Amino acid sequence: MAQVNLSNVVKEFPGGVRAVDDVTFGVNNKEFLVLVGPSGCGKSTSLRLIAGLETVTSGNVYIGDRKVNNVPPKDRDIAMVFQNYALYPHMTVYENMAFGLKLKKYPKDEIDTRVKEAAGILGLEGLLKRRPRELSGGQRQRVAVGRAIVRKPLVFLFDEPLSNLDAKLRVQMRTELRRLHIRLQSTMIYVTHDQVEAMTLGERIAVMKDGVIHQIDTPKNVYNRPVNRFVASFIGVPPMNFMEGKIIKKEGKLYFDEGNFRVLIIEGMSDILDEYVEKRLLMGIRSEDIHDKLAVSGSSPENVVTMTCEVVEHLGSEVYLHLNTGKHVLIAKASGDANPQINLDMDVVFDMSKVHFFDKTTEKTIV
Repeated sequence: MAQVNLSNVVKEFPGGVRAVDDVTFGVNNKEFLVLVGPSGCGKSTSLRLIAGLETVTSGNVYIGDRKVNNVPPKDRDIAMVFQNYALYPHMTVYENMAFGLKLKKYPKDEIDTRVKEAAGILGLEGLLKRRPRELSGGQRQRVAVGRAIVRKPLVFLFDEPLSNLDAKLRVQMRTELRRLHIRLQSTMIYVTHDQVEAMTLGERIAVMKDGVIHQIDTPKNVYNRPVNRFVASFIGVPPMNFMEGKIIKKEGKLYFDEGNFRVLIIEGMSDILDEYVEKRLLMGIRSEDIHDKLAVSGSSPENVVTMTCEVVEHLGSEVYLHLNTGKHVLIAKASGDANPQINLDMDVVFDMSKVHFFDKTTEKTIV
């Protein structure tokens, strides 16, 4: 069984910098888990602690049932794929993939079988005699993955493996990695700063910031039910819109008052927000939940807001509208055939069943 567990793991570098701060999480056998967060959040350090390339300051790392804090990397039965591929330039593709097995003195026949099997999985059969300089970026990345596959490790570790590829190739390699996981049924831990990669690859994602995991859940739950403002803003393209305002009560109904507009809060949220009446908080809404009033039938007049369209970004199948409320600038999504006019007012409707409210001080999710 190839579970991975980190228990109260701390990694502190000289100078008192805590790259990983009391992190606890588990990765299930055969699961694809993605660690995602901004640069410097501690995700790569966490991966290196699992690999044994860094030593823990305190806490424990387990692979299977074995504590591996003091086990050398070569004895942890893991394989790591790096951002820069780390291929030997003087070796052929075949030799690069076979090198680790040769060091462990595997029989030649088994090495040949494993290398050709991995080459078949990754579409490298016709490239085995080439050297890295003769390969494209995507081909080099596949060789690096193939070198990991031939070892048949308990756990695969990926450290931002697609960050050196162009946008089109990254999409292609994402699909290939997902297929690879389905085929191999192995435990995989993947580190990235790209939340699109996280959402498309991970069965679960762990969102990190400042050495702390803020939320670990399925991509769908992290997107729809973020635990705080950071997670809500980091996951999603474009990021969630945030507005500061206060809750007011009028004729038994609760409203969010931004200052320049007021919207009615649905009944399901009213009970929770009742204690915030006359208090300031943050309301968040995603761009796809802001609609042109002309495209929505039967909308409540209490949820219609007039804004000025300042910028229009045409992306083919959809359009991003930058809307100014007078106090905040929000981004809304519209269909590609929309034709909004710049610097003119437009009426939009908020889907109030999809809004999020955050405590202004703690930035934790209220509802």
